[in-house]
Amino acid sequence: MALYESVVLARPDITTQQMDAILDQMGQVVAGLGGEVKKREYWGLRSLTYKIKKNRKAHYALVALDAPSAAVLEMERQLRINEDVLRFLTTRIEAIEEGPSAILIRRDRDERGERGERGERGDRGPRPDRRGPREDRGPREDRGPREDRGFRPRPPRDAAAAGEMEG
Repeated sequence: MALYESVVLARPDITTQQMDAILDQMGQVVAGLGGEVKKREYWGLRSLTYKIKKNRKAHYALVALDAPSAAVLEMERQLRINEDVLRFLTTRIEAIEEGPSAILIRRDRDERGERGERGERGDRGPRPDRRGPREDRGPREDRGPREDRGFRPRPPRDAAAAGEMEG
């Protein structure tokens, strides 16, 4: 038997219990055809990158399987029929990762707030790419008139504004 990972996206208006029921149904189909669910993770309600069937959010779940290809094909057929499932993607993998996936690890870190403190910034000196205050740059007349540097006054936007400007 081969190893597979399947990520399932379900409509945002279903409950977590309904999402669990979808995942249970997947497991029953796979087990009925000689496979086994090795790992199951619920990633929660997350924002989508783009709209899928007019939805901006979806329930995400990951299921790792050890199953024959016939079981995976039947599971995918059942997912296509289910109206609550927006998308799914099943890929064949070499080995099932132990422990939580990268998505769960990142979410746990964000919830704990372990992003690190930035600390005091007083130890840094002035940035070398920044010039000092205007007084340090010299008088303005040394740089020449604005017209010499490529600046021209903007023309008026319409005729009424042109009349006001001349009069």
